[in-house]
Amino acid sequence: MNDDTQHDRPTILIVDDERFNLNLLHALLRGDYRILVATHGEQAFEAALGAAPDLILLDVNMPGIDGFEVCRRLKDEPATRNIPVIFITAMHDAADETQGFDLGAVDYITKPFHSAVVKARVRTHLRLKQQSDLLERYAFLDALTGLANRRAFDDKIVEEWNRCRRSASPLSVLLIDIDHFKGYNDHYGHGAGDLCLSNVARTLSGCLQRAGDLLARYGGEEFVAVLPGNDADSAAVIAERLRAAVDALKLPHQASAAGEHVTVSLGVATMAPSDASSHADLLAAADEALYQAKREGRNRWCALAISR
Repeated sequence: MNDDTQHDRPTILIVDDERFNLNLLHALLRGDYRILVATHGEQAFEAALGAAPDLILLDVNMPGIDGFEVCRRLKDEPATRNIPVIFITAMHDAADETQGFDLGAVDYITKPFHSAVVKARVRTHLRLKQQSDLLERYAFLDALTGLANRRAFDDKIVEEWNRCRRSASPLSVLLIDIDHFKGYNDHYGHGAGDLCLSNVARTLSGCLQRAGDLLARYGGEEFVAVLPGNDADSAAVIAERLRAAVDALKLPHQASAAGEHVTVSLGVATMAPSDASSHADLLAAADEALYQAKREGRNRWCALAISR
């Protein structure tokens, strides 16, 4: 089986300190899934963070960190809290099962294993995970442009603010506004306006190349880009790239005072997150910079760097 086929399959992380159980479950599931294994709690936690499996089969009784503590850590970590965990156990105590469910486990598989039961439970919880992922993805998407929506942005800015504060890294935000968009809608109609928004969104998205960057629809004709790790100079380069890309579309806009075609204005703000400030300060600075760009004639960007 080639690597491409393997990576198209759901990934299951099996955690058990007994080699016999690992081999048995691996043989049982490898025909349908990509299998990762870990033999102790610390290794399991690192594997879950690094590989982001679709499902974890986790032994309860392990030396050192037991399965309950591993599950607790997984559910406390944002990157792994949504991975379903099925406990593997030889115990049949109701109190132990209750503890597992309270920690966030979705099911139990008891030893000795029954092949049909293992396969059925794995299949069921992977299907539920796929459905949950799909619903969550739609909940964070803007229906018109296909970009992240305001809810996704609100989560992202808090996450990146905290991460950049911990790592002492800069965080930049770009607010992007289509110039004279109300006039565009009035002149060409709202159907054409929707098409314009989609074209601009696709163009802006194509200019952001790093996986950690986020472009979202902020509201109406406004977009926002979150650029973790970018200082003021690199954020300015990206702002000009975005402005020039929309300008190059040459979408006619006879109702614009900024030119004969669709253009955007951008406000750029950069901060080094600290306990003395908040992401709201960063957004306010980007908003102020955007209004400055509009006052200066639009189809341009203006930047503010805040040091506090």
